[in-house]
Amino acid sequence: MPDTPDIPPGLAGVSRTPTPAQLIAHYGLEPIPREGGRFLQTWAGAERADGRPEGSAIVVLLTDDADGYSAMHRLGSDETWHFYLGAPIELLLLAPDGSDRTVVLGPDVLGGQRVQFTVPAGTWMGGGVAGGGAWALLGCTMAPGFTDDTYEHGDADELAARYPQVAQRVRVLCRP
Repeated sequence: MPDTPDIPPGLAGVSRTPTPAQLIAHYGLEPIPREGGRFLQTWAGAERADGRPEGSAIVVLLTDDADGYSAMHRLGSDETWHFYLGAPIELLLLAPDGSDRTVVLGPDVLGGQRVQFTVPAGTWMGGGVAGGGAWALLGCTMAPGFTDDTYEHGDADELAARYPQVAQRVRVLCRP
């Protein structure tokens, strides 16, 4: 059997569930400004003529802490979310046509959860760990890549007025 450099000797085949503190330390996760949660950028592609990277990828930790959710925001490019570990998350999506949808990312793929989902550019999104869960480790990938000027933070009053059918959830997922 070939050596597995990512697994210490003697631990191959042993499953361990990390804690949020261990994940923060292991990846060196930092708070995500305004949006919430913690992240580490793991890749940014070559710079394009417009100054954006060809693509970008991050690892994200969402928790049940007060700042551990992803606040309502939208981006100028499609963003693909990837589920890795932990509890499922509920991702609220608000489309430009006024409709809403909730996508659950998690391990129960036969029960309707997804391990991967792409949010179209211009869609408001926000989410957190599903009821009773403590944390979720995710990834997000964009092409072209993320830059600060592609992020738009959601306003609770404006979004609640535009999407009255989910106004309560919008208010929970917005932060000043």
